[in-house]
Amino acid sequence: MTAPDTLKHTPLYDLHVARGGKMVPFAGYEMPVQYPLGIIKEHLHTRSQAGLFDIAHMGQIIIEGDADIREKAEVALPADLRDLALGSIRYSFLLNEQGGTLDDLMITRPRKAEDQNKLFVIVNAACKEQDLALLRQRLPDMRVTLLDDRALIALQGPKAAEVLSRFCVAHTLKFMQAENYEIKTIGLCYISRSGYTGEDGYEISIPNTTVLAFCEMLLKQPEVQMIGLGARDSLRLEAGLSLYGHELDPTTTPVEADLMWAISKRRRAEGGYVGAPIVQKQLAEGVKRKRVALRPEGRALAREQTEIMDQDGVKIGIVTSGGFGPSVDGPVALGYVDIAYAKPDTPVSLMVRGKPLPAKIVSLPFVSHRYFRG
Repeated sequence: MTAPDTLKHTPLYDLHVARGGKMVPFAGYEMPVQYPLGIIKEHLHTRSQAGLFDIAHMGQIIIEGDADIREKAEVALPADLRDLALGSIRYSFLLNEQGGTLDDLMITRPRKAEDQNKLFVIVNAACKEQDLALLRQRLPDMRVTLLDDRALIALQGPKAAEVLSRFCVAHTLKFMQAENYEIKTIGLCYISRSGYTGEDGYEISIPNTTVLAFCEMLLKQPEVQMIGLGARDSLRLEAGLSLYGHELDPTTTPVEADLMWAISKRRRAEGGYVGAPIVQKQLAEGVKRKRVALRPEGRALAREQTEIMDQDGVKIGIVTSGGFGPSVDGPVALGYVDIAYAKPDTPVSLMVRGKPLPAKIVSLPFVSHRYFRG
């Protein structure tokens, strides 16, 4: 764990402290895990209104190259960049030679004609220095730059579009689209209609110098509350979204993680990216384990590293994320099981405090996604 005196702060640190945020170490930063409202109420507020999240610890990277940047960049990751539309976003991965996941990320093709030699990438906070080095290594003819003068915030929930429409016209975006918008009294910001909660909402790249003023403007709106890391995790868990370091790691491939929807048919067939031979082999021959969703019976929570057992008491897997789902009013979990047990409705047991508790494999998500697709 990083020593407290070496933890970094985002530009919103003072705002978190002033609003009573409980600060904890996270990915090398001191971040708010919750506010006085509490994790459950913060979670439910985001599902019903609009939650404001500080995600400025994450990495924002610009890749610059020639006119054929998208085709050449496909060697670095399995995203279909060649056919990526203007202003559109892809979810993708950085893989190792064994097909394992070094990070998951979002990559955007800018809309402006003058920016067609660029790609914009958002990576996880704990991986950003590694990712920066990997992209530079895999794309030696391109310039790869970490943007340290910009913050990143997320506004999530069914009221997010209504709130943001008071400051700019980004409500015209559809899910997984991005564009530059002028925000009243703040200036030009890069806004995507995306997020990590399963709700409609936005992620906003904004200069460090103006992010505090904009967040204060947002917090004056009656629908908006600050939301900490605790509710961010329970929201993404209910939405069935994988978290790097839990469902994804260097030993886990996108095939095992049941994320092959993120790799197009062309890229599956053609390969040409680091890790492609292993991914293609698994697609052809199958995998031994698979990511699944679990609903424990009763109220006991199955936390990370809980063993998953079959009906005969034989270990068949492990929980990678687990906790209480406020929206479903009960425990939920994600994990990996032997492929023979991965089908929904399969009964299993979870070893909680030394006792086998009944559970069932279920379909994802636990809570329906409400992305705005137009």
